[in-house]
Amino acid sequence: MSVLIDVRQVSKQYSGGSKQQREALKDISFELKAGQVLGLLGHNGAGKSTLIKSLLGAHHYQGEISVLGLEPVTQRAKVMQHLAYISDVNVLPEWMTVQQLLRYTSGVHPSFDVSKANSVLEKTDIRLNSKIKSLSKGMKVQLHLAIVISTDTKVLILDEPTLGLDLVYRDTFYRHLLEWFHDGERALIIASHEVSEIEHLLTDVLILKHGQVVLQSDMDSLAQDYVVVETSDDHHAGIEALKPLSRERGLGSTRWLLHAAQIDQLDGINKIYNVKLADLFLALQKEAV
Repeated sequence: MSVLIDVRQVSKQYSGGSKQQREALKDISFELKAGQVLGLLGHNGAGKSTLIKSLLGAHHYQGEISVLGLEPVTQRAKVMQHLAYISDVNVLPEWMTVQQLLRYTSGVHPSFDVSKANSVLEKTDIRLNSKIKSLSKGMKVQLHLAIVISTDTKVLILDEPTLGLDLVYRDTFYRHLLEWFHDGERALIIASHEVSEIEHLLTDVLILKHGQVVLQSDMDSLAQDYVVVETSDDHHAGIEALKPLSRERGLGSTRWLLHAAQIDQLDGINKIYNVKLADLFLALQKEAV
């Protein structure tokens, strides 16, 4: 698989009060290849938005970033021909009709396929003569996606794309997204707080906390590297000595999130469960970096 994004030791500092520098990113490195769906996770202030802006060439950074062989700041126009970004904030021109937006995009984007966009929109409730400002939030997100998947986009970055949408719009959004994704050599980055919603889509995950990586893995390895075990209440002392990532008390038993290699050191395990990404995410956010 070809490497579409290559990030090497990227850091970013912002000026704070009293001439202090706040480090928003510290030594972030990863590759994104065609066919991969990377979940970019972290609470507010973790560095997700700063990393996305770096990939989009929206600000300078330290380190190296290559997007399809291009540097995003100095070659931003070329980068944006093959990289697209959708967030929960509407960026479409409210005063245009849908038809006018399609014509405008066709004029400014050389690879835009207006017939494909119309085909996608036919599967929605969006009408070509509708003003964009009259569309619901869900319709605006659908319209934005229709435009993106009708261009020669190789990498799509989604930043909380379904925030505030109901289940019907979320389902439609991800269905159209996956149809586009599997129809070519493409890659996705999804930044979201809805970990459970996107977990089944991901091939890889990158979790940030205070600008640093606290977990970087493919999803298959997560199932091998971490487990949840259930013990009775009289086995707390032995398991606490292993410094579990988290624990959840129930009626007469406790569930512990552990590294899989630690299981051999335990007795009295009642049950073993596969770890969920949401549980791991919460546990790592609570840990000290």
